[in-house]
Amino acid sequence: MTQPSRIPLAASERHIDVWLAYYNEISDPSLHAAYRALLTEEERGKEFRFYFPDDQRRYLVTRAMVRTVLSRYLPSVEPRSWRFSNNSYGRPEICNFSSAECGLRFNISHTRGLIALGVTHRRELGVDVENVRTREVSLDIADRFFAAPEVAELATVPKERQQDRFFEYWTFKESYIKARGMGLSIPLGQFSFHYPHERGVHIAIDPQLGDDASRWGFWQYRPTAEYLLAVCAERREGPGPSLTLRRVVPMVGEEVVDAEVLKSSECREL
Repeated sequence: MTQPSRIPLAASERHIDVWLAYYNEISDPSLHAAYRALLTEEERGKEFRFYFPDDQRRYLVTRAMVRTVLSRYLPSVEPRSWRFSNNSYGRPEICNFSSAECGLRFNISHTRGLIALGVTHRRELGVDVENVRTREVSLDIADRFFAAPEVAELATVPKERQQDRFFEYWTFKESYIKARGMGLSIPLGQFSFHYPHERGVHIAIDPQLGDDASRWGFWQYRPTAEYLLAVCAERREGPGPSLTLRRVVPMVGEEVVDAEVLKSSECREL
C-alpha cells in the first residue's frame, strides 16, 4: 500500500470510486488520535457513546475516511473543514457546499470489519456491503420483506447457496433505496431483482414508487470471500460509468484493487 498521492483525484460523472477500509487492521492509538483531531466536537462526543470497542473504532475510522477521501477530490478543502447533515430520511450529505459548488456525491456502508465509501460526481449513488460469513439470517426475512418473485426464486436455489443469494438480493435492494436517498421508507417488496444469468441483473419497480428502472445501473462483487458489495448508480446519457475500488488506511496509504479482479467479479445490469 502506497502513501496517499498529492495529486488530486478527478471526480467525474463517468466514473465511480469505491473506497474500502478494513477498520480492524487500523489499531495504532496515535493514528486514532490524529483521526479525532479531524472531527468536530460533536463527532468526537459520539464516538464513545458506542458501548462496544468495535463500534467505536468503526465510527472513528468512518468519519476520518469520509473527510480525508473527499479532500482527495477537493484538496482546497481541509479534511477537518467538511460539514455534514442528514436529509429527512437520514442520509448524510455535504452541507457547507452546495451541489453546484462541489458536485460530489457520496454514500457510506459498513459491516463487521469493513467500511465502504462510494464517491462520484453529479450522479445519485448508493452503496451496501455485508459480511456474509459472520451474519447468518433466517430466510423468513425474505418471506416478510422481499417481493414475491424473489421469494419464489430463492426457494429454488440449492440450500447451500441460499444465504449467498439472500445477500445478493439484500445488498442490491439496500444500494437502490440508498441511491434514492429514502432508505427503508421505500418498501422492499415494491421492487425486485432477477438474474437472467449469473453475470447480469434486472430491476423491476412497482409504478407506485414513481421511478423508472432504466434510470439505474448496478454492480456487485466480493472484495474478499467474507464480503459482498453492491453499488447502484444513476444513469446519464452516453456510456455507463467505470468503477474503481481503492483500499485505504486514512492518512497512511492507499492502493487500487486489481482491475482484472474487479472485472471478473463484476455483475452489471443488462
